Amino acid sequence: MERTRHFVATVYVVHEGATALHHHPTLDMWLPPGGHIDRGETPHEAAIREVREELGVAVDLNAEPGDIESATARSLPRAEHLLIEDIDVCDGEVGHQHVDHVYYGSIPSRDLDPGPDEVPADDWEWFDPSDLREADLAADVAELGREAIATVGRSDR
Repeated sequence: MERTRHFVATVYVVHEGATALHHHPTLDMWLPPGGHIDRGETPHEAAIREVREELGVAVDLNAEPGDIESATARSLPRAEHLLIEDIDVCDGEVGHQHVDHVYYGSIPSRDLDPGPDEVPADDWEWFDPSDLREADLAADVAELGREAIATVGRSDR
């Protein structure tokens, strides 16, 4: 089986000690905002766009730029994690994967205004660290959500 890989960006958005997740019906799991990186976009640009489209708010990414800069190269804001995710598995073989640039960020309020073709605002739920421990979530989603809350909380001080 041929394996394809797509590049994606995910953002664990944080406001007042909680992160927003929605239940993805096709994958049957809770996920933060994110999606495929469009042609011509950098990963952090895709992250910002996905939050704007899916939540209708501007996100302040908690992404430090690197320190490399020259006439022909410069560092991009760094994702918190870079993951390879198995998306399509058939008979034990992985056919499709996502290379996921995972960012953390803060938003100014919990007032969401998703685009017309996006998950409705009422379908997003806010999870604090104890909710993330107790809810039936994928282990990586719960762990990254808790880490995002702690990381963004430290940077807000």
